[in-house]
Amino acid sequence: MKLSRYIMFSAAILPLLLFVLPMWSISLEAPQYPTPLQINIFIDHLGEEEYGDIQNFDLMNHYVGMAKLPTEMVEFEIFPKVIIGISILGLVFGFIRKKPLYLVWFGIMTILGLAGIYDFYLWLYDYGHNLDPRAAIQLLDAYQPPIIGTKEILNFTVRSYPASGGIILGIAILLAPVAYYIARKEERKELN
Repeated sequence: MKLSRYIMFSAAILPLLLFVLPMWSISLEAPQYPTPLQINIFIDHLGEEEYGDIQNFDLMNHYVGMAKLPTEMVEFEIFPKVIIGISILGLVFGFIRKKPLYLVWFGIMTILGLAGIYDFYLWLYDYGHNLDPRAAIQLLDAYQPPIIGTKEILNFTVRSYPASGGIILGIAILLAPVAYYIARKEERKELN
């Protein structure tokens, strides 16, 4: 089997690791917590780095009027199906062996990735702007965590970055154009 197909198969299979690895991670450092609180976002649930992190997030957020972290979201039902679907599609494209389909898969993955980041932004925006007006601490501005990066909010440092699953997903997306490029080289080699 050609190297380009192995790479495309790898690109298609790697997203399945999202069923066991977190996509994203948000941590909160505060003077009252010697160990930062951390929430890991999986494709079908929220997880915590240490026992009680979600409860402590909710407790601190309560004081500024933020809603509790969701245990159920529409995305938690949709994302697993999308991941399975794109993995199957990538495998089918690998078996078909038409190199332009590798770029089609790359395009689909890029669009889905950007849509996922936009959905995450909307969730963070809603979470940080719809504050309870009866909260103990009234903020003059929103309390929106960053999509990516670090942000100081009151006496908290919030960090938001891709976790291991998100990094692997990024690598999988980039493998498709690599497979396309190698398939072109293999095709040229066969012609010579």
